[in-house]
Order: sequence, then structure tokens, then C-alpha cells
Amino acid sequence: MKNFPSLRAARAAVATILIAVAFVIVPGIALAQGIPLLALSAKPEADDSTARGAESVPAIAPIPSLLQTAFPPKPSWKEERMVRAEALYIDGYKLYQAGDRDGARKQFDQALDLVLNNHSEPVNRSSFDKRFDELVQRIYRVDVDTLQSDNTPESPPSYDKAPIDDILSLTFPFDPKLKMKVREEVGATLSQLPLEASDAVLSFINYFSGDRGKRTLIAGLKRAGRYKPMISRILDEEGIPQEFIFLAQAESGFLPRAMSYMAAGGMWQFIRETGARYGLKNDGWVDERFDPEMATRAAARHLRDLYHEFGDWYLAIAAYNCGQGNVDRAVAKTGYADVWELRSRGTLPLETSNYVPIILAMTIMAKNPRNYGIDDITVEEPVLYDTIDVNVLTSLALVSDIVGRPVSELKELNPALLRDFAPAGYKLHIPRGAGQTLLAGWEMVPAERRASWRAHRAEAGDNLALLATRYRATVASIHAANGLTGVELNPGSLVVIPAASQPVFTRNAKAPAKATARKSSRYRASTVTAKAPVRRSVTAKPVAKSVAKPVRKQPSTVARNTSRRPRG
Repeated sequence: MKNFPSLRAARAAVATILIAVAFVIVPGIALAQGIPLLALSAKPEADDSTARGAESVPAIAPIPSLLQTAFPPKPSWKEERMVRAEALYIDGYKLYQAGDRDGARKQFDQALDLVLNNHSEPVNRSSFDKRFDELVQRIYRVDVDTLQSDNTPESPPSYDKAPIDDILSLTFPFDPKLKMKVREEVGATLSQLPLEASDAVLSFINYFSGDRGKRTLIAGLKRAGRYKPMISRILDEEGIPQEFIFLAQAESGFLPRAMSYMAAGGMWQFIRETGARYGLKNDGWVDERFDPEMATRAAARHLRDLYHEFGDWYLAIAAYNCGQGNVDRAVAKTGYADVWELRSRGTLPLETSNYVPIILAMTIMAKNPRNYGIDDITVEEPVLYDTIDVNVLTSLALVSDIVGRPVSELKELNPALLRDFAPAGYKLHIPRGAGQTLLAGWEMVPAERRASWRAHRAEAGDNLALLATRYRATVASIHAANGLTGVELNPGSLVVIPAASQPVFTRNAKAPAKATARKSSRYRASTVTAKAPVRRSVTAKPVAKSVAKPVRKQPSTVARNTSRRPRG
């Protein structure tokens, strides 16, 4: 082997190599940084340039080394889609301002689908989540504005805030002393839904035991009395554990017109697309997501389909919150079909990670009310009503006149109505026992006039002149419409009042078409109708899975499990 003759020769050889490398690398860096190559040449002697009066050569900017050069990370496919989604939102908002609500809705849906339906992860998770939340908030505000502007100005609809929005993204400490107590409660609790006393569950039990959390819990438990008989019956018919009534409490506090910041609506918080998949109609007149019974039936079937997909109730609950696709991807990424593993590995959205513990915490506390000081609660009375088939567009004012109950009460019984009118094909809820009275009153009003005419229940001292003044009609028209022979009225008799005014239709709410036969599944209330309703049978849209489903781990603390697989 040939050796260098001396250390000096070795150093010279190394220097030669470094110079050669510099000739290759430095120009490349210079070009990348936008530095002219001439600036890399040797600086002229100061004395010569000064003597000639020439301009001095600018100082050479320091050239960073390759190791010091910071290159921004390449944006992920998901972040690139976020940019495109924000552009779609802008296009949609322009359509909204131009009055094209349907076109705007399509653009908004495409924007959300673009972000949600892909598998890549963003480089900067916190920044991406913030931008996504802002996008959802903007779309939500447009949705609410659309719902409100689509209604007659006399009675804009009101929406309640979904209580769960305030706590889904929060975390709470727990008292270690609770652990043994709750585990003993869980072991002694009969439940069709498996119960666990994880640290996350304990933290929300601790929250709901405090002043603010307990107020929220008690308010929901009180309102539950209005709908519990109906919900319990439907869950049993669909083969769903009875404990899922607490999913509705967590979602909405049993407020039928709850609306979340994600534009999910109703007692069971359906987004438009999922609601439509399970037969919930949504147009300018009716939003059946706000109908407690129809939404309960749809929610039970949706949960049953999710259970059949995952074979695990906790995963079904998580998918109900964030979507089946998100849970599928989390399972495929980790290899665990277990909600607690997915939670600990951060593969589920934070809101979904807290969603399951919230429902379990409410269930455990409600099944052990004395231990948490919620055993002395007076629940509200169940909602009872008759159901009438509406064949033509009908004003609630006319219904109010005939049955003698205020419009506000009728609207409370019909939270799915977006206006003060019931369109053809709608199943109208009226106070129990008033069905025959309403049908008899309708017979007195021509079908094509039920959206504008009024009625009056005569009292002592009433006469046609007084009614004509009150309802801005004429004595002759009232006389002719009722076939009267005199001007005096019998107390208690129903008088039809012809009215010239017609309901105002906005550009996004055209007069509904003639009633068509429509399948529906209704709460088993007293029903007054020409024909028995036909139950709707809805099947979930099949979703292909490309990853084998791992086996879920057995929980460490489980209640006496009387759960059963849902029928269907």
C-alpha cells in the first residue's frame, strides 16, 4: 500500500479534495439562493479600485451551508386538499349571495368531503385542525342563516345549542378515590351496554358531579321524561340496548331542535347526508331530523348498522360521532379494533375520544342515582298527541282556530316544521283528543283555501260585523262561506272566515306539490288517519372494507353484560 510521505502532503491532498467539492456544491447553493455567480469571485484589491475611482464591489452575502439551509416540509395531500376546500367554500359563498342555495350547498358538501375523505395525515396537525374548524364554522353559519331566511318573517325558527359542544374537546381530572367506588357500581349494575370504569370515564363522572356538570345532567334527565317511553319502545323494536337513550342525552339533552356547530341537527344530531340516507326528509318546509320519533328510528337503525359493521358497541358509538370511515382508518392504522387503544394512540379525533366516556359516565350515574345525588328529580310528563295526515298545504293558524290551542303549542308538538304551515304529506301532531274536532273543522274549509282561511269559535256577543273587522273580511263573504241565514251566531259554533291573503313563499320554498303516498314509521300515538301508515324499512349503504378486522381486546372492568346483538 502506498503511504503519504509526510503529514504535510496528507493535508494538501485533503485540501485539494475539499476545493474540488466546493466547486461543485457552492455554485449549486448560490443558484438555489438566487446569488449571482460573479459575486463568488475574489474581491479586487481595495487600493486598485480606489485609485481608479471605480465603484467598490458589494460585500459577498454569507452562503449558508447545506446543513444550515432550512427547507419547508412538503405539504401533505390532505393539506393541499384543505386549500382546495377553502376555495370551494369561497365559490359556494358567492353562489349563496347570488341566491343559488342548492349550488352553494353542493360546493360546501364538496369542500367537506374533500378534506375528510382521504388517508394522509397533515404535517402540522394543530394548524390543520384550526383551519378545518374555521371552515366548518363558516359553513355552519351559512346553514343556520339559510334555515332562518327560508322562513316567513313573522315566525323565524329558533334552534338550541347542543350541550355536548361545550365539553367534547375538554379534559377533566378525576378523584382517585372514585375508582374503587365506580368499579363496584359497574360490577353491580345491570346493563345491556357493557360498562367500563376507565380513567376517562371517571374524569367525566367527576365533571358531572360538579355544579356545572350536574346542572347539565339534571336538565337532560328531567326532559327525558317527555320522550323516554317513545325512545324505549323504538330501541326495543330495533334491538338496541336501552342505555343508548343516554346517547341522545349526551348529543342534545333531549332538545328536539338542538343544532351543533358542525350543523348536525335534532335530538340525535344527524348531519343532512346521514339523515337523508335513513329517510329523514329535509326541504324548505320540513326538516325531519328535528322530529323526535323519526330521528329516533333513524338513529336506532344507524347504530344497528354500525354494530353489524364493527361487532363492538364502543366502536359503533365512536363511528356515530365521527363517521365510519374515520374509525375504519384508525383501526387499519393501529391494528386495534378497540376504542381505548385508539384513544390512547391519538388516532381518533379528540371529540370522539371523549364521546364514548361521556355516554358511559352518564349511564353509570343515571343507573346509580342515589350515589350521585340525582335520585330526587321530577321528570316532565310524556308528550301525548294525535296524528293527522295533511293532504294540502295548511296553516297552523287555521289548525289553532279549530282545536282551540295556541300556535306555539302546535309548533312545540311539530319541531320538524320550519314554517307556520304544514305541507301536503306531512304527519301533523295535535293535542291528544283533538283529532276528530280538526277533521270536522277541515270539512268546512275548501281544501285549496286551508293555507289562507281562518276559523273562529263563536262566543256570546259575537256577530258577523265584529268578526269581519277582526279578520279583515267582509260580512257578505263570511255569510256566504257559512251558509248563514241571519247575522247572529250561536255560542260554540265554528265560523269559517274567508281571507284574501295567501302565504308568502320565498324563492327557496315553493308551494309543495300535491300529497303523494310516503312510507313512514311513527310513534305509536293515538292516530286519526284515513289509512294506516306503512313502516319504512331502511338499509345502510354498504361500505367496502379492504383491511381485515382485528379482534377487540376484552375490557378490564365490565358490567354484568346482558347485551344482545341487534335484530335485523
